[in-house]
Amino acid sequence: MVERYFPIDEYEIRWARAHEAMCAQGLDAAVVWSRSGGTYDRAADVLYLANRASSSSGQETDNRLNTARSYAAVILVPGEEPALHMDDPDDRRNLIATSHVVGHHDPIQGVADALKARGISGEVALIGSDFFPVKYFQALQAATPGIEWRFCDDLVRGLRRIKSPREQDCLREGGAIASRAMERLMEGLVGGKTEAEAVADAVHTLIAAGATCQMIPISHGAEIGYWCRDPLTGYTTERPEPGDLVRGWLDSAIFQGYWFDPGCTAVAGSRASADQTALLENCLSIVDGVIAAIRPGMTAMELAREGDRLAKAAGSGDSQMSEQWPLYGHGIGLYWEHPYIGVTMCEPDATIDPGMALGIEAFLAVDGVGTAAFERNLIVTDEGTELITHTRMLDW
Repeated sequence: MVERYFPIDEYEIRWARAHEAMCAQGLDAAVVWSRSGGTYDRAADVLYLANRASSSSGQETDNRLNTARSYAAVILVPGEEPALHMDDPDDRRNLIATSHVVGHHDPIQGVADALKARGISGEVALIGSDFFPVKYFQALQAATPGIEWRFCDDLVRGLRRIKSPREQDCLREGGAIASRAMERLMEGLVGGKTEAEAVADAVHTLIAAGATCQMIPISHGAEIGYWCRDPLTGYTTERPEPGDLVRGWLDSAIFQGYWFDPGCTAVAGSRASADQTALLENCLSIVDGVIAAIRPGMTAMELAREGDRLAKAAGSGDSQMSEQWPLYGHGIGLYWEHPYIGVTMCEPDATIDPGMALGIEAFLAVDGVGTAAFERNLIVTDEGTELITHTRMLDW
């Protein structure tokens, strides 16, 4: 029988922290929305509070019976157990953290009715405005004329930034699975398999261990400067030629809702040339140099500037990836999280604190040679860092 991964007292601690954060902002009530159903990128806050992600397709069109499939909400009131309102009439109640669960064919109207029944009015926080559709918000507004909605998207996100000891154990377990999958992926790409065959090996490893994935982007050869050779799938059925640079990335491995995205670049089928070796080693030196520079309490801006210094020393050129992601890492957890470690991306006062989980990455391009990229995942500790992905980076 499938059981909940975290015990109930883990959720009780989360609820108490959420209530404390609400009180600090003068909020008497909050509605926390999620969207899942085939994807987990906006499931995080409800998953964190109630251990619930929808299995309904997020692509279903509203019809006479069903509205807002794949959407769910948690109603938070300080001092009370959270109430989950979801898009299914019933679900695996033993897996859900709260005992207050209601299923709806229309969770938008269901939440509005629940707020009215509880006499909630005035200013109420809405969490999830960055993905909540305009038409659903308009419907919610129309159904709650006595409520003034205040967008507070960072309220739960801020709580998720520091991982509890149990979450850190989960990250270690997931990181070990992701590491094994990365080994299979790179062994296939280096050893003569097609991109698709190598991805199949990695996916088999993930799923056999109880994890899943979003996309596994692959590139090689003349198109190594692009994130993936086929943006629709992430991979092709083509086979890297001996001497090609090959790059594999788990974007992402997902275990218990927690995301991991290690990445690696190597050379297929033969020894790397001197120029390729220098490219790979210099790129990895940026990643390892940024990790070595991490000190609890430093700002993300300080770490980003150290990344810029290391990249300049390595002779970094421009690539599609470095232009798209001008950074040296980001928070990880129940999807990508702040802080973003890039001079143009991070908040000036964001700090690197013990208990955070980070992905540290670098992209390095050299004309006439190609583009390399690497990423390691880690937990920030009181002393520095603890790696949670252990895939070898060189010497394939």
